[in-house]
Amino acid sequence: MKKILIINGHPNPSSFNFAIANSYLKGAIASGAPVETITIANLQFNPNLQFGYQKRTDLEPDLLESWEKIKRADHLVWIHPVWWGGLPAITKGFIDRLFLPGMAFQYRENSVWWDKLLKGKTAHIITTLDQPGWYYRFFNARPSVNQLKKTTLEFCGVKPVKVSYIGIVKTSNDVQRAKWLQKVHDLGVQNK
Repeated sequence: MKKILIINGHPNPSSFNFAIANSYLKGAIASGAPVETITIANLQFNPNLQFGYQKRTDLEPDLLESWEKIKRADHLVWIHPVWWGGLPAITKGFIDRLFLPGMAFQYRENSVWWDKLLKGKTAHIITTLDQPGWYYRFFNARPSVNQLKKTTLEFCGVKPVKVSYIGIVKTSNDVQRAKWLQKVHDLGVQNK
């Protein structure tokens, strides 16, 4: 059975994203899968990759623990809203600080190529929108998905990476939200 890690990238605990993460968690637990969570907003770390890759900044204890969870997991479930077409700043900072050379990937010496150090893992991105998913995909070219799926996860060897869009959240009612939460619960039960 897959070891699942849920990574919640919304900074606000009263957000619908927290309800989504909880719904997936309940489904995964009901399936009997081993599951862990990372709530990025609860971590104590500096999200600024201050020196880029020129000088390594020591990882804070919360980031070290998060990396151990990522290494243990077979399936990563990323839950986040789309803000200004991208990821919340805290989520981007989490990736900047943790998905580092020698950990998530490794550049080859004197080469433009790299080794993907997270091969064997799969992922599912569940993202909330205040626009229709088709509009975000076809008219805005889905920048947050391209960033997280293509240039982060797949770059590091995570494949396949599925994507589920939830929206339009801002105009949704309780009935629609309940349907979305059930859909996410079912994804957790299926370990997708």
